[in-house]
Amino acid sequence: MYLNKIFILGHLTQDPQIRNLPSGQLVASFGVATNRFFYDKNRQKQKQTEFHNIVAFNRWAEIAQQYLRQGSMVLIEGRLQTRNWEDKNGVKRFRTEIIVENLQLGPKAPVSVQEEKENKEKTSFPSSEKEKKDEKEEIPTIEEEEINVKDLPL
Repeated sequence: MYLNKIFILGHLTQDPQIRNLPSGQLVASFGVATNRFFYDKNRQKQKQTEFHNIVAFNRWAEIAQQYLRQGSMVLIEGRLQTRNWEDKNGVKRFRTEIIVENLQLGPKAPVSVQEEKENKEKTSFPSSEKEKKDEKEEIPTIEEEEINVKDLPL
């Protein structure tokens, strides 16, 4: 029995690069960085970063194109595949990639203060329009006589 399965949780190192194969198949390529923290023999906390080449086809490529940006967190489930080719100088090259079989988007990145301010400005009304809107929403009050409990038929 054989098994070729990998799971990684990390952040995109760049926006996905999208292209079409001659067959018309959509392909997205991007990198994901994962971190490993450990303590060395001197009890100093160390961080080791690994960079992974990711390739997504068809629907996964569309999702990557639409939702993933540099810095996005993503969980990738896939399989390892190594390609080889000869470059222009005749040197044999190798590249190990993770072929996406499943992809889950991570939480949205926190919005910076400047972006939050710009978003509020886009959704807020100019002061004169806001005042007009507030006036329209005013609920009229109807003054009535005071009701005496003794007058109620019980």
